[in-house]
Amino acid sequence: MNPLYREHPTMFADEPGRFILACLLVPVGIGIVWLIAWYITNRSTLVTVDEERVTLRRGIFSKESIEVQMPSIRTVRVDQTFVDRIFNCGILKIYTAGDDPDLVQGGLPDPDRLRAALRSARAE
Repeated sequence: MNPLYREHPTMFADEPGRFILACLLVPVGIGIVWLIAWYITNRSTLVTVDEERVTLRRGIFSKESIEVQMPSIRTVRVDQTFVDRIFNCGILKIYTAGDDPDLVQGGLPDPDRLRAALRSARAE
């Protein structure tokens, strides 16, 4: 089954201030360690949307996997701050039964494609 959306969070677009600070600290040595750890963390986080479910997998040594079945999704929010809009990324929030989101992940690229994938999967 081919996923409708499958992306890792972005680094620079999600938090440009943090990225610039890390780059400024590279000559001191702290910045390179920070950037490498951040890169590994982002590469170990993956959001997948297919026809049946939305899956969030993250973790390097200990893994966390959250799956939300399409029929149980009550509300989907894709939020974008001003900076997110400039860099074309967003924050995914999926609600099922309660008032708090069951799945939250920031820094996801191309929120319009994410929104379209979720709309398409929920319609089927």
